[in-house]
Amino acid sequence: MTAAAAPVAVIDLVTSLLEATVNSVFRFIANGSPYLSRATVEVRRPLQEMTAANHRRAAELARLVESIGGTPTVRAATRSEEQYLAYLSLKFLLPKLVDEKRLCVQRYENALDGVKHLPRVPDEVPAMLNAHLGEQRAELAALETAAAHVAANKNGHKDPSQPARGTKRGSDAGPSAG
Repeated sequence: MTAAAAPVAVIDLVTSLLEATVNSVFRFIANGSPYLSRATVEVRRPLQEMTAANHRRAAELARLVESIGGTPTVRAATRSEEQYLAYLSLKFLLPKLVDEKRLCVQRYENALDGVKHLPRVPDEVPAMLNAHLGEQRAELAALETAAAHVAANKNGHKDPSQPARGTKRGSDAGPSAG
C-alpha cells in the first residue's frame, strides 16, 4: 500500500497521538530536574528512560505523519493543573505520571481499534502503534513499581524526593547553618 493513499482520518489519528505525546506530563521530567536529582537510582533511571523514549516516540510519530502524506502540526498546550507540577515532590508526582501513562496506553489502544475500521491504512501505522503500545505498557509497569517504591519509603525511610536532612528545602546546597 502506498503511503500517499492514507486518508485524512488516519493522518488525524496519528497527529492526535503526536500531540498527546508532545504535551504529556513527561515533558516536566528532564535530566537535571529536581525530580531526578533527588530520586533514588531505582526511580531515576526508569524516569530518564521514559523521558527519552517519549521524545523518540514523538519524533517517530512526526515522521510517520509525514510519510503518510500529512504535515505534523502540534499545538503546545498546558493544562491548568500542570502549572504547579514543577513545585511538587516526586512522591506526589509519581501517581500523576502513572495516571498519565494509563491514559496514554488507553489512547494507543483506542487508536489501534480505530485504524481497524478505517480504509486504506498504511501497514506502517498499526505496526508503529503496536510497537509504541508495547513500550507504553512496559513503562506503566515500571512507573507503578517506582510509585510503590517511593510510597514504601514513607515509613521510617528517607523520602527519595525530598532533600537530605540538614539541607535547605528546594536547594541542593550543602548543610544549613541553622
